[in-house]
Amino acid sequence: DLALESNPSDHPRASTIFLSKSQTDVREKRKSNHINHVSPGQLTKKYSSCSTIFLDDSTVSQPNLRSTIKCVTLAIYYHIKNRDSDRSLDIFDEKLHPLTREEVSDDYCKHDPDHKHIYRFVRTLFSAAQLTAECAIVTLVYLERLLTYAEIDICPSNWKRIVLGAILLASKVWDDQAVWNVDYCQILKDITVEDMNEMERHFLELLQFNINVPASVYAKYYFDLRSLADDNNLSFLLEPLSKERAQKLEAISRLCEDKYKDLSKAAMRRSISADNLVGIRRSNAIIS
Repeated sequence: DLALESNPSDHPRASTIFLSKSQTDVREKRKSNHINHVSPGQLTKKYSSCSTIFLDDSTVSQPNLRSTIKCVTLAIYYHIKNRDSDRSLDIFDEKLHPLTREEVSDDYCKHDPDHKHIYRFVRTLFSAAQLTAECAIVTLVYLERLLTYAEIDICPSNWKRIVLGAILLASKVWDDQAVWNVDYCQILKDITVEDMNEMERHFLELLQFNINVPASVYAKYYFDLRSLADDNNLSFLLEPLSKERAQKLEAISRLCEDKYKDLSKAAMRRSISADNLVGIRRSNAIIS
């Protein structure tokens, strides 16, 4: 139980690693803003009032794809920037297993990628493979699970292959219509199917084949990503609540309410059936 509580990818009460790693930079930004008398929020940020309510279209069950990818890549950026060391494995080393035919420079492990570079890499994969925002959140869960289980760090020399491996696994586990390894080879044209298969096998072994993501863990990562966005002024797109949007929200709410009522009725029927079965068995026992 103690081991589970220390691993955020398995336990809903454990704090996510990326949010902890981002706090150092957040505190420095706040201190700098305080010294320089700079407002921490954006001047264009919208706030709800008595006459107007602003909402974004991102929810835990249907996150906004663009905003979620931005948040996930920002989390990866903080993982790389505030890493403890450079522990890695050969299977993820880009020098040993290059993703392109371009020669990898000798100092490739000394330059941290910026957030935009990471975002472009992930966005290209998600756009080409038509992956969902939920898949991006599961990708981050698998990434932190790998770093914890394998006791390695994500750094300039391995971040692309670790992220690729996490996306590959998340798309197969989460999406109904998974993208095959050969399809990723059409996106990254210089990588071979054999290399993809080997990386996937190692990734699974390092995860100890634990690919389960409980709903509570998924929700925790979603809301921590929202907190990360707020801390870095990476606001979700807000739109005023119009009559049409209000009706749509009401319809979705009613649909969810009916769904939960049906689930409750089904559970009650199962419970009554079980009670009746117990009663019948008891009657038979008394008669015999």
